[in-house]
Amino acid sequence: MFFRTDQKHGLPHNPFNALVAPRPVGWISTLDRDGRPNLAPYSFFNAVSYAPPQVIFSGGPRPGRRGEAVPMKDSVINARETGEFVVNVATWETRAAMNATSAHAPAGADEFELAGLAKESAVLVKPPRVKECPAHLECVTVAVYPTLAAPGYAPNLIVLGRVVGIHIDERVLTGGIVDQAKLQLVGRLGGDQFVRVGDVFAMRRPD
Repeated sequence: MFFRTDQKHGLPHNPFNALVAPRPVGWISTLDRDGRPNLAPYSFFNAVSYAPPQVIFSGGPRPGRRGEAVPMKDSVINARETGEFVVNVATWETRAAMNATSAHAPAGADEFELAGLAKESAVLVKPPRVKECPAHLECVTVAVYPTLAAPGYAPNLIVLGRVVGIHIDERVLTGGIVDQAKLQLVGRLGGDQFVRVGDVFAMRRPD
């Protein structure tokens, strides 16, 4: 089949997300201007450079009726206004709590408390880390860019962050290398589907 993305596809669900997959989950913790914590997962997330290490996550407006003026998601607002965020690495063990923090809670709600998670201080930034996660990326916001937007829709905002500090629990290291079998990352597929990293193989680049 073929369909134009500006027309109806006729399928039960839009297949776009399922085809660009698996996508790592950026479990983003921030503080608002009043110092209140926020925690939410974003599947529009990835690493984009090594030197310096940088990541992006993209968030849209809060759910609302089409064409209605609705505020942007808290993580995006907080990262833009305070200039900091933490990426908490989502794993098989934390999957239920990660999913719980995707609920549409009122602005200012503490998703750490709602999901029964413990806060742990970061070293270089103010937002707290999820203590239960085996790895974290402390980030400072570099820039925020709007995406294109279809008529009647608000754009997503892409947050670019520089990674200034990395935490790794030594229990997920083997010989000084991150052991994916121990880490068991969780990735997002299409719809309600996720994947656990487990079938790992190696291929040497030809050059």
